[in-house]
Amino acid sequence: MAFESLTSRLQETFKRLRSKGKLTEADVNEAMKEVKIALLEADVNYKVVKEFIAKVSEKATGQDVLESLTPGQQVIKIVMDELVEVMGKTNSHINFASKPPTIIMLSGLQGSGKTTTCGKLAAAIKKQGKRPLMVAADIYRPAAIKQLQVIGQNIQVPVFTMGNNVGPADICKSSVSEALKTGHDVVIIDTAGRLQVDEDMMEELKIIRDTVKPHEILLVVDAMTGQDAVNVAQSFNEQIGIDGLILTKLDGDTRGGAALSIRAVTGKPIKFIGMGEKLDALEPFHPDRLASRILGMGDMLSLIEKAQESYDVKKAEELQEKLLKQQFTLDDFLDQLHEIKKMGSINQIMDMIPGLSPKQLAGANVSDKDVSRIEAIINSMTKGERADTSIINGSRRKRIAIGSGTTIQDVNRLLKEFNETKKMMKQFGSMDNIKKSRFKMPFLH
Repeated sequence: MAFESLTSRLQETFKRLRSKGKLTEADVNEAMKEVKIALLEADVNYKVVKEFIAKVSEKATGQDVLESLTPGQQVIKIVMDELVEVMGKTNSHINFASKPPTIIMLSGLQGSGKTTTCGKLAAAIKKQGKRPLMVAADIYRPAAIKQLQVIGQNIQVPVFTMGNNVGPADICKSSVSEALKTGHDVVIIDTAGRLQVDEDMMEELKIIRDTVKPHEILLVVDAMTGQDAVNVAQSFNEQIGIDGLILTKLDGDTRGGAALSIRAVTGKPIKFIGMGEKLDALEPFHPDRLASRILGMGDMLSLIEKAQESYDVKKAEELQEKLLKQQFTLDDFLDQLHEIKKMGSINQIMDMIPGLSPKQLAGANVSDKDVSRIEAIINSMTKGERADTSIINGSRRKRIAIGSGTTIQDVNRLLKEFNETKKMMKQFGSMDNIKKSRFKMPFLH
């Protein structure tokens, strides 16, 4: 889970603060020491940590805070506000040109996920009603052009290529002409990377920049590399100038050092974050929402947005009717499971729910494997068994377990909890109650 270790440390520290009715300056200083250690262990830049602690300490030891009725909560709010400040206050958008096409140049090292991010960004921009064109300007990495073409087919976005015998700058220049001819209003250039920052790569990027004059130069960096990502961002900004960053693999970054350091060090905003391998797993970066997740307060706005994007209204209405008539079956549950899976991984969804700490999630063993196991069990049942679980006797349970690659205990647990859920649903007396329960997730333990 993203920021797992940092969140756990901060929650423990703030729990001690909240338990005290009154705070002294010594209490705050002790808490700040803990916060400082937590941030340094999360691989946050030392200068950033030093400035952060100084600002929080100054505000948190003021008389208005220490003499208030809820000093612990006020200190937490100060930490929250300063986290948002460090990461950039507001979310930054793509600056689309007033006269199309908008040219976006992606840069970064090999292994940062640049080519995949090119596809993710194109898919996100396409959702906004625009017509993106991706450009295969990486002529060095084997299969880079083919990879971008496959991604383009998956998201139904065209890829401009001239093979690997034409110079990158010429490819980029021709792609802009192609976009003007074909009515594509956004050009996204996938440039070549290197294993490390070197003079040849920077020179090539400068030539592309000066040739097509991009409206946005976005640097793609791997969040899991921590301070290395910050150093890379600093180098790229100094040498070619960047307008913003895309942090990839943030869903696997348990520390969070890059996300918390990169804006303060480079002065450039994080514009998007990669939260998974799927081509729709690119999210606009909201500093306030991420700060809330880091402090274990969840992110209900993002959760609601994900639900609205993926939720099938017609299916929801059909489900409500079945619930009212008490006709809810395992087929219906499987449909609901598929709707929830559209929103992302289970851990990501749980990460957005306020009040769930990493320790609680670890104890619950919630994972995508649980969902896959449930799907396998239900798919191993006959149509009749899914419609009426009462006919599933011992021999049928054994067959279902073998067919799904699970145990009889797994099958028994699913059936037991499904039947308990049906009993609970009988208690609903109105449509409002059903709507309130829509996103509950039984069977995940």
